[in-house]
Amino acid sequence: MDMKIVGKIVLIYLLLYTSIGFSQKTSDKLKREQSRLEQKISDTKFLLSKSKSAKETSLDELKVIKNQIFYREQLLKNYDNQIRAAELSLKSKAQQIELLYEKINQLKKQYQKLLIYAYKHRNIYGKMMFIFSSGSYFEALKRIKYLEYIAEIQEKQFLAIRQHQKLIKEEIIIIEKEKEHKRAIIQEKLNEKIEIESDRKNQEYLYQKFKNEENILISKLAKEESLRRNLRDRINEAIRQEIAAEEARRKKEEAERLVSSDTKNNLNSSSSESIFLETKESYKLNASFEKNKGRLPWPVKRGNITENFGKNLHPTLKNVTTNNRGIDISTSKNSQVRAVFKGQVTSVLKIPGAGKVIIIKHGNYRTVYSNLQDTYVKSGMNIDTKKVIGTLLLSESVNMSIAHFEIHHVIGSKVTCLNPTLWISH
Repeated sequence: MDMKIVGKIVLIYLLLYTSIGFSQKTSDKLKREQSRLEQKISDTKFLLSKSKSAKETSLDELKVIKNQIFYREQLLKNYDNQIRAAELSLKSKAQQIELLYEKINQLKKQYQKLLIYAYKHRNIYGKMMFIFSSGSYFEALKRIKYLEYIAEIQEKQFLAIRQHQKLIKEEIIIIEKEKEHKRAIIQEKLNEKIEIESDRKNQEYLYQKFKNEENILISKLAKEESLRRNLRDRINEAIRQEIAAEEARRKKEEAERLVSSDTKNNLNSSSSESIFLETKESYKLNASFEKNKGRLPWPVKRGNITENFGKNLHPTLKNVTTNNRGIDISTSKNSQVRAVFKGQVTSVLKIPGAGKVIIIKHGNYRTVYSNLQDTYVKSGMNIDTKKVIGTLLLSESVNMSIAHFEIHHVIGSKVTCLNPTLWISH
């Protein structure tokens, strides 16, 4: 009888704490997501507050507002999920408390019976007579064990009732906290809805403003595309020159080695692709860079991605797209730019109308930082992760700067543009 009771108690404990653990994990995950979205909203609000003092607005500001609305909508979904999780948790805990009350009532009834039995057999002589009236020695031993067994059950029943009462008190405290958290989330949701409406009005105002300036935007877009092509060509040329210089160096070293060893082997120059003979240090750097995919720091301390890798729809012009070989990060004006990983500076370029460009080598990988006003490094320098390498140009008509960031993978003479969003931390 008592083993069944103990088994039920253990089962209740397991169900209770498994439920609490699962609920807690879900809640913690949602809160982490909430914190991440709030940080992104904080970044966009910071950028928009800086742009308010500008005489004119820009498309970058419209992009930031669009991102802010998206983050706010995601935050609303997060709040909804937290409210649903809280409601499920409250319902589950109410059921658990009800189950605990039922068990307490059962335990109390059983305990009452045991107390009545103990009262009736409270006389020590009665117990002795119960033992001495046994038909044999072995039966007397069994009766002693039986009396000990009854006493043990009494103790277990008493402890079980106390434990269940403690559990109920703990669950009631947790429920009150859950209710308070739910009320706070509902209020935050209402506040966020008001903010979204305000952002949408601002977005619509800017959208209409730029729609009225469509011809100016088309002209500006053509100029930007020209600068993009020029930037792309200059970066490609710089990497090609680096590859050619590395190949020339390799061939020279190979020729000197062959001459010094008096061998008759000819240089194999018929290969269709130039293949680097990487040093051990370069190989390690390459492997280390790959291991940090998704964990690289941002090229600026604080910012918001306003143009993604690949094709991007124009914010106001219909059926117009731009193709980005990297990402554009809007940040506060003249922000400092930093290296996302340790490596060697291979090029520092100056492009008319597009500022300066820095290319850093990390084994077979290259990171490109453009739209710079000032640079603090020179070609050939070895630098560490997060070292400041320059400052950004000020964007036209707004108190923001745009950091353009690219990642390239170089295998032989083949250069592939990679999506930086997959490499930087979030």
